[in-house]
Amino acid sequence: MPVPPLQLPIVQNWSCHNCGGCCRQHLIEITEEERQRILQQNWTAADGIPPDQSPLVWFAGPPWKRRYRLAHRPDGACVFLNEQGLCRIHAKFGERAKPLPCQLYPYAFHPGGRKVAVSLRFSCPSVVANRGKPVDQQRDALKVLEAQVVPTHADRIGPPPISPRGQVDWADFQRFVEALDDVLAEAQTPLTSRLLQAMAFVRTISQAKFDAIQGARLVEFLQIVSGAVRAEAPTPENPAPPGRAGRLQFRMVAAHYARRDTFQDTERGWRGRVRLFQAALTFARGRGLATPLQRAFREVPFATLEEPFGGLNAESEAILTRYFRVKIQGLHFCGPAYYNVPFVEGFYSLALVFPVVLWLARWLAASDSRKSLTTDDVSQALAIADHHHGYSPVLGSRSSRRRVRLLTHHDDLERLIVWYAR
Repeated sequence: MPVPPLQLPIVQNWSCHNCGGCCRQHLIEITEEERQRILQQNWTAADGIPPDQSPLVWFAGPPWKRRYRLAHRPDGACVFLNEQGLCRIHAKFGERAKPLPCQLYPYAFHPGGRKVAVSLRFSCPSVVANRGKPVDQQRDALKVLEAQVVPTHADRIGPPPISPRGQVDWADFQRFVEALDDVLAEAQTPLTSRLLQAMAFVRTISQAKFDAIQGARLVEFLQIVSGAVRAEAPTPENPAPPGRAGRLQFRMVAAHYARRDTFQDTERGWRGRVRLFQAALTFARGRGLATPLQRAFREVPFATLEEPFGGLNAESEAILTRYFRVKIQGLHFCGPAYYNVPFVEGFYSLALVFPVVLWLARWLAASDSRKSLTTDDVSQALAIADHHHGYSPVLGSRSSRRRVRLLTHHDDLERLIVWYAR
């Protein structure tokens, strides 16, 4: 069976700029076949692999999930990363000789009925900066990757439910996706207002059943709902702060996004786990100094992060708008792409990324003794947050999903969106 056609994001560019970040922050799982291929490549000191570099591949992980992984040097870099930020496997044998995860990054493929949606990971700085060739001009290269990762039965994978009480077919599911994307695409409206409108849109559809509303009738229904939320969801001029419980839940979520789970961090063993536990207690209290969870941050008072930072500039708004639209167009927020959660719950988790990014951006600015956000603050915070979003097992756990439900149940998510956009 031929692979399905691709559904590509229309607002994104990307090319690799050899920053080497992905080769430092990810532990790459490989297959037995890839392991054998690497070992048979006969790496020597002349290739830049020191004689004492052993092994090239680890068999590591918890006892119930041990996998082959590319080895890392003590400085945290993959053993195949050279001084110029290039992959030695790629340089010597070509791109197709690299392990498949390395070829894929930062792309992600998500079956969507008769099409396969393509999204990108914003943990890559070049994705955040929108640097490189338009994604919609890379179709041929992406088709090669699609053939390797998309199962032959992809067209038989059903759509995620809209909510626990609402299931539709793929054609109607795509209508929900398009309606949500349209709300966030309205560039003349501030992003904070658009997110509030999107929240109101999703809250409304979460309460409806769609057994008798399909096709053209569904399109009409979605147009009515989106039109109503655009008219009735203004941004408050004097926003109320999130509730005490909401702030606690938010800090615990933000603390996880602020972590840096690289090889160097995992090698810290029990001492690292103790430090993480101590940091968790600090975040739970929310008083005193915020404990840095990676080098980008310094100790700053929690109280400082609650003060106004002057809002977002136009460039930062454009970056975050593109982020949300790429995730939505690429189906990168629900179903198999995001812990198998329904459309509604997935969007709530995606919307929570906005205050998380702004909170992290404030922390970056405060670490540099500044009280206003720059585009670089927002870009770096987004890359930090999206390293985890949809990929950290913790965020798919019952406790994390419960936090999102609590924040949405008490309207704290909307308050958080407005509060940290000040």
